Amino acid sequence: MSGSTLISVIVAAHNEERYIGRCLRSLLAQTFPRTKFDIIVVDDGSTDRTAAVLQTFGNDVRVLRNDENIGLPASLNRAISSTHSKFVVRVDADDYVNASFLEILYLFLAENAQMDAVACDYLLVDDREEVLARCDAMKEPIACGIMFRTEQLIDIGLYDESFLRHEDRDLRLRFLDRYAIHHVALPLYRYRRHDENITNDIAEMYRHEQRLREKHGESTT
Repeated sequence: MSGSTLISVIVAAHNEERYIGRCLRSLLAQTFPRTKFDIIVVDDGSTDRTAAVLQTFGNDVRVLRNDENIGLPASLNRAISSTHSKFVVRVDADDYVNASFLEILYLFLAENAQMDAVACDYLLVDDREEVLARCDAMKEPIACGIMFRTEQLIDIGLYDESFLRHEDRDLRLRFLDRYAIHHVALPLYRYRRHDENITNDIAEMYRHEQRLREKHGESTT
């Protein structure tokens, strides 16, 4: 399907059996025409029942399987490199989105050919999907909910696969060196906070924060 689609939604999953079904159902419920987007899930060497959950979606989802866990940025790169869609947007496997998510972000970029990428605001939710806060994507940026022009991601070299944390910040800094990310002030993304978020590993987050500073200097926000 990806050869004729306008948008590819990229989802990387490692041991996400608990959440990925919710994520994919929200993507399949989009108001954007189903024939115009595809969903690419990279199962990054999961050892739980993630693969079994993915099988229940049949042909609605294209699954790429890593035989071993190669890490988030490498998985994202594999998915992006496999698509011919004009636009790419990342959704994390433990998150979910509003039904108008793809339609609004696509419309913004399609009607503004001079603009490079667009980020929407998001709702921070807990495990019960209760809203904790509404967040401004420009003031409190996250890795997901940003629609890019695929050719521009390729132009900057995609994700740096050595950043197993803060891979999104590294990508964003390199992207902003050449391009711009614009803002849609609508909370179309649902960012789930729970005990298994990889950002909870403080030591690893700090180590990659230091690497980020070494690569980009002090201005890494």
